[in-house]
Amino acid sequence: MMMWWHGLSVAGSLAVTGPIGVAIAVWLLAGKSWRLTAAWCLLFGTGMALVVATKMAFVGWGIGVESVEFAGFSGHAMRAAAVFPVAFFLAFRSAPPQVRALGAMLGVLLAVLISISRVYVQAHSVSESVTGCLLGLMVAAIFIWYASTEHHMALGRLLMVLCLPIMLIAPRVEPIPAETWITEAALWLSGHDKPYTRDIWREPKSQLR
Repeated sequence: MMMWWHGLSVAGSLAVTGPIGVAIAVWLLAGKSWRLTAAWCLLFGTGMALVVATKMAFVGWGIGVESVEFAGFSGHAMRAAAVFPVAFFLAFRSAPPQVRALGAMLGVLLAVLISISRVYVQAHSVSESVTGCLLGLMVAAIFIWYASTEHHMALGRLLMVLCLPIMLIAPRVEPIPAETWITEAALWLSGHDKPYTRDIWREPKSQLR
């Protein structure tokens, strides 16, 4: 069972969801959907920035919510919830509305499972996974709503052709050390020698810096 959750967790990694996010932008560019491309880059970029900002705030300054063990949005959950509903929706852009909606819901289901997996593999607390997923779903919902008001050239299943190799190859690729980069940046900005960890919530208050 743990292998199942671990596999789902990998599906939300930056090595998978990052390239899929880029593939979505490439697909939109290929269809000459300039406004949709800009909207996607802005929304997805904002979601990513919020994840990084909350993680840096905790690592560098210890800013979090102790009562619910929140130390930053889950990046896996946010990215999965943003890219998979959008990817499925766009892959069936030329299909009937019911099929497009079903595709988006399948993407949502996959994103929710990936978010749950982050708790099972003990990478995130429930609050971090839930809020990360909600942030990503907000990104996806806004984009899908905007895309539904636009009429652009449909490219059939080209997006799926772009995404499938990523899903197959990425799990075998060396993990991207995004957390290390965030930690190093947070320490440089804060001027601290050591990162804050969840251990600060388990220590007596008198021992905290």
